[in-house]
Parts: sequence; structure tokens; C-alpha cells
Amino acid sequence: MSNLAIFASGSGTNAEQIMRCFDRDPDHLVRLVLSNKPDAYVLERARSFGVPTLVFNRETFYRSQSVLDRLGDLNIDLVILAGFLWMIPDYLLKAYAGRILNIHPALLPAFGGKGMYGMKVHEEVIRTGQKKSGITIHLVDEIYDHGKILFQAECPVLPDDTPDSLAARIHGLEHRHYPKVIREYLNRL
Repeated sequence: MSNLAIFASGSGTNAEQIMRCFDRDPDHLVRLVLSNKPDAYVLERARSFGVPTLVFNRETFYRSQSVLDRLGDLNIDLVILAGFLWMIPDYLLKAYAGRILNIHPALLPAFGGKGMYGMKVHEEVIRTGQKKSGITIHLVDEIYDHGKILFQAECPVLPDDTPDSLAARIHGLEHRHYPKVIREYLNRL
């Protein structure tokens, strides 16, 4: 049995897909959804699946180990970032080395790094005239969007694309592939 924790900062569509994928799975269980935003809709999505939640602030996250303690209490095996925008602190990176996954809405190493998230990525992809974009699922290390790449999927950037239309295709890739890659990674642990 593998226990999963999901960190998210926003509406939680990827988190919902992950919870749906592992709902009633006898081998893998989402045990906790964590957020740095008390009004993030991901918390409501977690409640609808009966998954406990934890909200924390910057002080708690970076200056204490209470988040790590909670993960330990639940015997969390894998940490999943699903639209979580804060840098992961060293104490979590060390405790979960090789066991923190993230998804990025571009084909890394392009369009990654601090400040490159969500619509900002899609705007930049279109502004620079790229012919393709996609998603990257990777391990998390101490540098934004830098860890070992586990999976990439791509889609075309169409001549009449807007950031919204490109984002819609990217979300489709995220929802289709992230749960599957997580399951495959768990099976290798």
C-alpha cells in the first residue's frame, strides 16, 4: 500500500483527476491534500472525495517541520505537486528525495523556472512563436522545474491560439497523463 499527499494552490483540477484515479484503489491511497491558500477550491474537491486537508502558511512551511510531521504521521510515500507554486524547502526535499513529483505546463527545459507557471507559460509560448508545447512530469529538486524528467507529452500550438485555447489543450494532456505517470512511478518504488 502506497500513501500519497497532494500539494496544490488553486482550483485543483489535476488533484481531482489524481484523487479520481486512486479512489477505491486497494494499492494506492490519497491520504492528504495540502494547500498554502485557505480559500483554494482544491480543498473542496478533496472533501468531496473524503480526503483530509491541511492548510499552512509561509511561516509554518519554511520555519517549522509540522508539514513533514503530518506527512510522517500518515506514512506518506509519495508527494505530488499539482499546481503548487512555492519552492519546496530543503527539509522536505531531503525527507522525500526522489519521491516528489511535479507537473509543468510546457516542454521543459523551455519555459520553466521561477515565475513561469499557468497562463504566464502559455502567453510566453505564443509570444515567442513556438510550434509546439506540452507537459513535463518531473522529479522535484532544489531548483524550479529542474529535476529529472519522467515524462513529456506535446501538442501543437495553432496559428490562432490564445493563451486560453492553448491552456485547454494542455489541461487535457495533464489530466490524461499525470495520474498514469504517478501510478507507473509508484509501481517502481
